[in-house]
Amino acid sequence: MTSHRQSPHRRAFAFALACAALLAACATPPNPGVDVAPVRQVPRAAPLPEGWEHGAFMEVFVRSYQDSDGDGVGDLRGLTRRLDYLQALGIKGLWLMPINASSDHDHGYAVTDYRAIEPAYGTLADFDELVRQAHARGIGIVMDYVINHSSSQNPLFRQSASSKTNPWRDWYVWEDTKPVGWSIFDNDPWTMTSNGAYFHQFNDSIPDFNLRNPAVVAYHLDSLRFWLNHGVDGFRIDAVGHLFENGPQGWSVQPENYPFMGMLRRELDIDHPHVMVCESPADPIGFAAPGACGAAFAFGHSDALVKAGRGDAKAIREVADYFTGAPDTMATMVSNHDHFAGKRLWDAMDGNAARVRVAAAAYLLQPGTPYVYYGEELGMSAAATADKDGQLRGPMSWTAAGGFTTGTPYRPASTNRATHNAEAERADPGSLLAFYTALLHLRNAYPSIARGSYLAPRVDGLTMSFQRAWKTERTVVVINDGDAAGAARLASLPANARLQRLYPSAGPASPLPAASTDGGLVVPADPLSVQVFLVSQ
Repeated sequence: MTSHRQSPHRRAFAFALACAALLAACATPPNPGVDVAPVRQVPRAAPLPEGWEHGAFMEVFVRSYQDSDGDGVGDLRGLTRRLDYLQALGIKGLWLMPINASSDHDHGYAVTDYRAIEPAYGTLADFDELVRQAHARGIGIVMDYVINHSSSQNPLFRQSASSKTNPWRDWYVWEDTKPVGWSIFDNDPWTMTSNGAYFHQFNDSIPDFNLRNPAVVAYHLDSLRFWLNHGVDGFRIDAVGHLFENGPQGWSVQPENYPFMGMLRRELDIDHPHVMVCESPADPIGFAAPGACGAAFAFGHSDALVKAGRGDAKAIREVADYFTGAPDTMATMVSNHDHFAGKRLWDAMDGNAARVRVAAAAYLLQPGTPYVYYGEELGMSAAATADKDGQLRGPMSWTAAGGFTTGTPYRPASTNRATHNAEAERADPGSLLAFYTALLHLRNAYPSIARGSYLAPRVDGLTMSFQRAWKTERTVVVINDGDAAGAARLASLPANARLQRLYPSAGPASPLPAASTDGGLVVPADPLSVQVFLVSQ
């Protein structure tokens, strides 16, 4: 009979092994179910020509842009198929709304895996091919990155929520007892669970990361590097005004937010500068500062652009004056994917194509980087759905029949698809598509428009004018937002300068006079018109 009793030495050895295993388990958190490994950024030469980022970008919702396989959902292969259209339009960059795996299976801002592609959009290989094909056409790729919060279905949050002692607990913001006295957007931002209360600035399905935890910051930097290694040219960072909280009255645009974003930018620009553009409606100019993001969306200016296009005199003055104080790194727009930012431009102008033109011309020709919202260049209207955000995110109108998918679209189409679609407008030299193409090609052809200084802005009645200058090149823009004829009284032109018409190509029969010796000149402006001139001597 064999004895199962262990000697004292064997018992001591077994105990030591058990202790070592326990210590190792304590030192190494359990696998969270997503890739959190460190990523070394691979330095690479800039894949695009110098200054490409001064061209116009297009914001693309991949789910609604082009379906390649008939399942009714847009995907990366579909977008790749449409790059020739975007190149012909004159687009130099794409902002892709989130393409990471998400739990919302729609807008993408509830991320479940920061290093994986949303399955409905395709594969990482599909993304790599999109980047390769875009770069071949001189188009950069900017990814949407959601750093403030994740999905509650993200394995990292599930670990964090599983117990108070879980090693991943401190990756999110928790309190043992639910705090009181908080209200964000008229909602309580704390949700109580059996293991404490977690914080969420927006809703309980997207809990906030704890960005005071260095491990969380390192993970996000590594995830950003992951995508840089796959060739992306930069990032649109979501909700940067909400990164840190300092109590019930200190949850928006806190002092820590700005240097944090500056740190991210410096960490990633180890080989060449990448685009970083941030979303913060509460303080866009502050986040555009060099010590922060360096660029931010010009909320407020976007509202004024729309009002000016409708003939509002006060707004016209605001638009003209905006870049006398705002940096030229602002990202400008007239609408985007969020209903709080306004309607689609066609709907905001009540279907008046002339007013769409004057509103669009201001931001396409002023300083800053214009971000065209997909379908805007066609005058695409809202989708036929009751959901306010869904109205803005309908399938792209490629043809009168749709052209988005061979199957059933996941969301209803635009209400004016039959008349405002890419196929019809490509054949019409007077279409909105032709107008956008003309202005974007001007921007690409003339550095003064793309990146020049902003000179002599003025308003005469409802007619706005301004000049752009780059080295020895100078251009003049005249926009009449009024229903009646107007005139721009230009000043500060070089003495005896003449204006050569760039747009529209068919101008008045009589030549413009030479500038007076004091640099002044009066330019007549037809109702709801856009004119662009090159200054020559």
